Amino acid sequence: MNTKELEGKRIAVLLSGGVDSSVVVYELAQLGLHPDCFYIKIGPEEAEEWDCSSEEDLEMATAVAARYGCHLEVVDCHREYWDEVTRYTMNKVRAGLTPNPDVMCNRLIKFGAFDAKRGHDYDLIATGHYAQTETDEAGYKWLTTSPDPVKDQTDFLAQIYDWQLRKALFPIGHYVKDEVRQIAEREHLVNAHRRDSQGICFLGKINYNDYLRRYLGEQPGDVVELETGRRIGQHRGLWFHTIGQRHGLGFGGGPWFVVKKDVHLNILYVSHGYDPQTAYSSEFRIHDWHPMGAPPQSPPRGGGGRTVLPPSGGMGGAITFKIRHTPEYHPARLQSVGDGCYVVHSAHPIHGVAPGQFCVVYDEHHHRCLGSGEITV
Repeated sequence: MNTKELEGKRIAVLLSGGVDSSVVVYELAQLGLHPDCFYIKIGPEEAEEWDCSSEEDLEMATAVAARYGCHLEVVDCHREYWDEVTRYTMNKVRAGLTPNPDVMCNRLIKFGAFDAKRGHDYDLIATGHYAQTETDEAGYKWLTTSPDPVKDQTDFLAQIYDWQLRKALFPIGHYVKDEVRQIAEREHLVNAHRRDSQGICFLGKINYNDYLRRYLGEQPGDVVELETGRRIGQHRGLWFHTIGQRHGLGFGGGPWFVVKKDVHLNILYVSHGYDPQTAYSSEFRIHDWHPMGAPPQSPPRGGGGRTVLPPSGGMGGAITFKIRHTPEYHPARLQSVGDGCYVVHSAHPIHGVAPGQFCVVYDEHHHRCLGSGEITV
């Protein structure tokens, strides 16, 4: 964190109640700063029907803000979340795709709806993401990876707009998780031993399939072996299954891998075996390319990202990529086919490539995040 970057800046901290964002407040306090803290409320639609830890989260956030003499305000983005992120999720799964709600939550809520409601009064928005930024000689601000390959969250930030990236501040991005825990323990923070949240940011302990069933119901259809055309069972809805899934299918004679969906005919195709070749892809297309690298002067808020790559994009040669939140970066070549579409030529077969997932692209050394696109059929 460059202290010169903070001189004279108004800073808002998104304080969730977890240990990561709490250490963000500590880090800023060590610099003599008392940022305003904000707890974003995006809880379930009907609290009495869902098991949610938001009350405990707010208690933790309140205690941490008070510890460092910071003002805490609750910002209700509940409606925006359900109108935008839930609609995105349901539209994608209904179309047979594999969405990532957490990616959209960062763009539309944490750096979007919050900015529209309160963040526009601040120069920087600090979060507890494991990510970093750097500015090149031309003045472009880049999203760069954390030294912790397991916790790195640049893949979740790869769809934010350039103006959002210019306002983003990641004070713990240079740490690994163990270091953050050690700081919290040393400072006796109230949530030092609190477990990390798992799954989609707003669901808490809610089962994802129950969430889908609530909004989409069930739509039974045939399960067919891809190689033989043999019907082996029935599914309850294509949206309950993801490409590459092996566990929890419940079909006899397994193991089975989900390898394809036919939305029009409502057929789920599977392949037999522990590691069938049909579960892998060495080449796939992405569309709606979203470049990273915020320019020195960003366009006004409310618009989308740029449609061209910034200087030194590094897209002409070798790249690395991710298609899901894992520590591994896969080497590949990226071939432009026009209109914001690319073909990813992976150096080795990748398991579970699913339309709707985001392919996040990095430079050859997986340092700078160059952008992301949605995997298409």
